[in-house]
Amino acid sequence: MATRIRLARRGRKKAARFEIVIADSRAPRDGKFIEKIGTYNPQTVPATIVIDDEKAMKWLMVGAQPSETVRRMLHYKGLMFRKHLQLGVNKGAITQEAADAKMVSWKEAKDLKIEGHISKISSDKQQAAKERMAAEAKVKEARTEAIRKKQEEEAKANEPVAEATEEAPEATSTEETTENAGE
Repeated sequence: MATRIRLARRGRKKAARFEIVIADSRAPRDGKFIEKIGTYNPQTVPATIVIDDEKAMKWLMVGAQPSETVRRMLHYKGLMFRKHLQLGVNKGAITQEAADAKMVSWKEAKDLKIEGHISKISSDKQQAAKERMAAEAKVKEARTEAIRKKQEEEAKANEPVAEATEEAPEATSTEETTENAGE
């Protein structure tokens, strides 16, 4: 029986999650599987990959073939490099201590790279938020300035009307006084 390490889709429409499973190569994608060794969630940034290293190594060493996508995930997690080193140990080309030292140094470098990527994403988000806030502040200032100018224009437009109405009662009062005087 040819075994494959592949993805089985789970989750609802447009919110896919995947399980990393060991399955017979003839079984359907979401069908029967032998063992679940991890999960993959592409919805997060960066994508979340959780793999049981020991189970994955066990299946890789007995000959299970990963699909292309799972091969990239295993490479990302360092399991393909670990398999390569273990094959060297099995053949006697390298000692187990040297292989473990190489794996540790590779893992540290990879973790630093991932941490840098995650911090870059978070700083980019914070920078974008600051830029949005600055743009909103500019729009708010422009609106308040426009409202202030409109109020000033209305006040200027209302001032001559107010003066005219004030003069008009005075004129009528003088007319009334002249009329009263003539009587």
